Amino acid sequence: MTAQESISVSINNILLQHNKIKQLLIFTDMTTSIITSVIIAVTVLVSFAAFENNTLKNKLMFNAYMINHRKEWYRFFSNGIIHANIPHLTFNMYALWIFGSNVEKIYSLNWIYGAKGPLFYVLLYVGGLAMSSLYSYEKNKDNIYYNALGASGAVSAVMFSFIVLAPTAKLSLLILPIPGGIPAYIFGVLILGVEHYLSRRGNTGIAHDAHFWGSVFGVLFTIALKPGLAIDFIHKIQGTY
Repeated sequence: MTAQESISVSINNILLQHNKIKQLLIFTDMTTSIITSVIIAVTVLVSFAAFENNTLKNKLMFNAYMINHRKEWYRFFSNGIIHANIPHLTFNMYALWIFGSNVEKIYSLNWIYGAKGPLFYVLLYVGGLAMSSLYSYEKNKDNIYYNALGASGAVSAVMFSFIVLAPTAKLSLLILPIPGGIPAYIFGVLILGVEHYLSRRGNTGIAHDAHFWGSVFGVLFTIALKPGLAIDFIHKIQGTY
């Protein structure tokens, strides 16, 4: 949440099947990603305002002590619309655009969540903001000096929801380009492993725990809404679906 994300996604295709019919889905048009576009617009506007206004930034950022002792619960959510600097904002919003535009559309497919898709997508994002910060809250609720900001936890939730839905899509990293990319499910395992390790090591200046728990929430939320997606996930990895 306090760090620049280094995630750039190369989506060659998203192959989904239903009733033995293959559908190639590539959604990167803003006209099909209204909710994602609104989230990005609001986040960019508020982040730029906070760049020039430290009072606003301090009021919105995550501070477990203020939540615990002054009951400023809104900080679980408001920290996601401000960022440390332009690179931090850019990496988060780029990752959200790539993953979010796809997840938003897929959620609305009749055989995924149908008409409830937009609502569930909003809950995924907002829930990712809150759930990704719970660990930090419990750990730092009496530490007035702990602060965090950024949409990383929510973006991680969206990214891992995408991985559940399209585990064989090819993904890559901006800082370590992989020719042709690697399957999303392998990418996800690597990311979780790295985030867990760096969270345990500490002293990085980055809220790796928020990335990790946001990712876990994205997986659990997606499957909880439609348990059959877990079976679909396995079949897609095995190449039998």
